Amino acid sequence: MTKRNLLLIILTISMNTYSQGIAIPYAETGNLSLCKEWDKTFPRSPRVTHKKVVFVNRFGITLAADMYMPATTTDTLLPAIAVSGPFGAVKEQSSGLYAQTLAEQGFITMAFDPSFTGESGGTPRHIASPDINTEDFSAAVDYLLTRPEVDSTRVSILGICGFGGIALNAAAMDTRIHATVAVTMYDMSRCYANGYFDQEDSEEVRYGKRLKLNEQRNEEVRSGHYTVMPLNTPPADDAPQFVKDYYDYYKTPRGYHPRAINSTSGWNAATMLSYMNAKMLTYTPEIRSAVLLVHGEQAHSCYFSKEAYARMVGESSSVAEDNRGRYAANKELLLIPHAVHTDLYDRTDIIPFEQIASFLKR
Repeated sequence: MTKRNLLLIILTISMNTYSQGIAIPYAETGNLSLCKEWDKTFPRSPRVTHKKVVFVNRFGITLAADMYMPATTTDTLLPAIAVSGPFGAVKEQSSGLYAQTLAEQGFITMAFDPSFTGESGGTPRHIASPDINTEDFSAAVDYLLTRPEVDSTRVSILGICGFGGIALNAAAMDTRIHATVAVTMYDMSRCYANGYFDQEDSEEVRYGKRLKLNEQRNEEVRSGHYTVMPLNTPPADDAPQFVKDYYDYYKTPRGYHPRAINSTSGWNAATMLSYMNAKMLTYTPEIRSAVLLVHGEQAHSCYFSKEAYARMVGESSSVAEDNRGRYAANKELLLIPHAVHTDLYDRTDIIPFEQIASFLKR
């Protein structure tokens, strides 16, 4: 039998299996220990109701979420939004603030902790995965589509910071997503592989990182313990301003939370390996649904959103000619004057909630 014939047989079996729809049971939700108190970094709104929910992603990990709904009941089905981020934060911080505020504007919203973090399941702890975290957004969409109050044609996602990039990755994959909002967005794969502002975009530099991280994996296997990267330590006087801004949010009463990776011990150090090896935003020019990118004009990270927007609307030579501008009409870039990266975490005086709500309703 030739290799070509064998391949045809495998493909035929695969397609027949798909068409017959063999039932694979969903994983059952695991037992999570969920805080029953209001332990958010923002005050509770009397205009919404709140409850804890759990759902399972396709990797079998149970995720914990806070669901917010308008307090005024209605018989009308409502649009819904799944919210997550920033990268290394928990739902009690920025994502919960966004979810509660948008619920005040008529949405059913759900802020969730990604796999391996916060109150969600998954071991080992404090790791991230471009694949699993993208699936987390789709699993949140799965859950919202089961809710009887939700308009199934209007389920959107919103990602903040590193989960802004992950949200775009999910939008490129998941055609059920009505619209996507990425706020103060990071492309984590690009950042880990190339460094800030692409200053480490070199094969030799990346190889050096890989050598160091894989040697660390050797040490972890021998010791039986994972190593974490200390984050947001007290910055030196001459540290970049954005480093000071991170410290000011995560390590002070403004945004500190004891379950947040960025407020406490830090990420599992080998986490960056999988992100270095991924090209997360490769297919964002093929997103046909609506996308809104929101970024502070003075943010060190603003180039991520500007370049992602340019690729989606066909202003980059890297976009295939036949896709140039085809899906540009429903893509928007909103720059907030004078705002830096962390301003869009919690500064309700400048976060454009009304514009975000209008975009998602539109």
